[in-house]
Amino acid sequence: MKPGTIFLVSILILLYFNSARSQDTSDMKRKLEPLRNNFALAIHGGAGNIIHRNLTPEQQQQYKDKMSEALRAGYAILDTGGKSIDAVEASIRIMEDSPLFNAGKGSVFTYEGKNEMDAAIMDGKTLKAGAVAGVRTIKNPISAAKKVMQKSKFVLISGKGAEQFAKEQGLEIVDTSYFFTEERWKQLIQVRDSAKTDSLKNDSTGSIINKREDHYGTVGCVALDRHGNLAAGTSTGGIVNKKYNRIGDSPLIGAGTYANNKTCAVSCTGHGEDFIRIVAAKTISDLMEYKGMSVSQAAAEVIKNKLSEIKGDGGTIVIDKNGIITMPFNTTGMFRGYIDRKGKVTVKIF
Repeated sequence: MKPGTIFLVSILILLYFNSARSQDTSDMKRKLEPLRNNFALAIHGGAGNIIHRNLTPEQQQQYKDKMSEALRAGYAILDTGGKSIDAVEASIRIMEDSPLFNAGKGSVFTYEGKNEMDAAIMDGKTLKAGAVAGVRTIKNPISAAKKVMQKSKFVLISGKGAEQFAKEQGLEIVDTSYFFTEERWKQLIQVRDSAKTDSLKNDSTGSIINKREDHYGTVGCVALDRHGNLAAGTSTGGIVNKKYNRIGDSPLIGAGTYANNKTCAVSCTGHGEDFIRIVAAKTISDLMEYKGMSVSQAAAEVIKNKLSEIKGDGGTIVIDKNGIITMPFNTTGMFRGYIDRKGKVTVKIF
């Protein structure tokens, strides 16, 4: 073969392999693109003794409409490439502003007739977190928690100090009368007037187990954004008739709220003390990271087994790093919903 011919053949072979390699790279990009652009979001509005006869069709629709609104608020951020942490905040704020849920505007009353709210948020990419507890004048506690994460060196601050911090950060501060709702006040009076108050077990949904089958609840959100980052947030008014400035699991990182890009994002709802005892949110993540469980297996293990073993009540919403969502609970119902990358909303109660 002549030298010129050899050179030409070499060039053609080189071009062929370069083209094949480019095609392989393009194929790989196309395969990775769906995962890279995958995003999803889930919310809960509390778990407890929720049964059909205590919710009229009209009331059920009210809850479904408000949860759908919350899901779409978070979706609007994720769909345009926004961060999961911002989507979580946006979704929870919608529920905090509604009297339907035991958070923000709809928070239950303490024994002293006050509203004391807790909230937490966590970034799965950095493991940074922020939380507030026992606040009474911050309109949206979840936004205060986010400011603690972003603008302070702390994770959890409480009471008047947290309120002062929120004010300095420019968050909306309201009079305590803003949180008053007639339904929640009646709920407190019923408990106070009951001779069996001390024997009743309250859960974080504001329900009075075996006395009144209410259906109001702690709110939470978990999200995965287009960049592959997870986030979780939870907000609550605590339990009705609580004393001594009691604080539950919601603002405790690892108990009621947790997010880690290696595994999942978690928000819990139920009888807070039980979730604290089993470090519920972090346990779900650990089962995935160290035992290789799927998100569904890990969440079920914690809620169906570990929580039930100590006679705890509640549920959780969890989303893993691939956007897979699971929402197990061991009560009669849990307000819950999710929205996929195409904007399809699914909301359930029972």
